[in-house]
Amino acid sequence: MGLPATGRIRSQQTFQSLRRPAGRARSGAVRAAFVAPDSAQTDLFPLVGYTIGRRCGSAVRRNRIRRRLRAAASIASGKLAPGSYLLGADAEVQDLGFPQLVVAVREAMTQAAHRARSRS
Repeated sequence: MGLPATGRIRSQQTFQSLRRPAGRARSGAVRAAFVAPDSAQTDLFPLVGYTIGRRCGSAVRRNRIRRRLRAAASIASGKLAPGSYLLGADAEVQDLGFPQLVVAVREAMTQAAHRARSRS
């Protein structure tokens, strides 16, 4: 059994640190925030959380966006740095085709991690 492509953020401390992330980026309708793993974190894969605001529509639409982001992040995570990512989306993400969503997620996550590493 192999490692999962992405994991879930379960720690409240991680969510607190993502309030003031080391790196942020945006690619189209997708936003990403990144925090490098601390020394106690032993995960070898990215941990991802999702934030979808009410501006995106009803709960049904927000959940659909979250599922699409989760699938796109799983595909895009192959070459991402380990750490914690928080993905957000605007309402326009509903109009993107899935290949364009995967590209936007990959670019936002990669840029956020790069900006965090360049600040250090």
